Amino acid sequence: MNKVFSKPKSMKNASTHYCPGCGHGVVHRIICEVIDELDIREKVIGIAPVGCAVIAYDYWDFDVTEAAHGRVPAVATGIKRVKPENIVFGYQGDGDLAAIGTAEIIHAANRGENITIIFVNNAVYGMTGGQMAPTTVLKQKTSTTPFGRDKKRDGFPLKVSELLATLPGVSYVERVAIHDPQHILKAKKAIKRVFQNQINGLGFSLVEVLSQCPTYLGHSAKEAVRWVAEEMIKEYPLGVFRQ
Repeated sequence: MNKVFSKPKSMKNASTHYCPGCGHGVVHRIICEVIDELDIREKVIGIAPVGCAVIAYDYWDFDVTEAAHGRVPAVATGIKRVKPENIVFGYQGDGDLAAIGTAEIIHAANRGENITIIFVNNAVYGMTGGQMAPTTVLKQKTSTTPFGRDKKRDGFPLKVSELLATLPGVSYVERVAIHDPQHILKAKKAIKRVFQNQINGLGFSLVEVLSQCPTYLGHSAKEAVRWVAEEMIKEYPLGVFRQ
């Protein structure tokens, strides 16, 4: 019998701590598949965020370091400047990147740092209890917006991809989703492209990944992926915003 599916070499054999139906595991695997296919495992350095993916190093079998909350782009910048021969990427959630880390992501992007950022947007704070995030969509209920996000009180959802795409230092920005197999394949293609961009020295690249959080959406895993497809993508259209 021929084996047609197996664990990527860049992924450790570890049990997940993520909630059932969480999208982080899917994104973790995609990244590992891309690293294997590009044959860059011995050159990659990842930076894990503060958030649900804070222990991403438990799953990735390559060099990974930590950053203070929101400071992934700053740490990635320092590592890449000291070790330009390495492939440096940051992995961030919406609270880490779009709230406490807005200054770091904007200035790293504007400088055109030759780094790669994978931005997982699940529209809610996951690790700390399901509070409203900068990316929480209008009318979405969270632990701090029990009646739904209100634009007059809470402002509008922050559209990171559209914002960064306006900066002259940015090489590539794309928004993808992982709610079904077809979109997972598209997400993998986008992530592979931004790693290749760094290898080619093209500057700052980011892929925003719309992901489901069943626990704090208050849905089953099946209902959560449906919510991404039917509600979240309305607020965050998929596509390439800068190339």
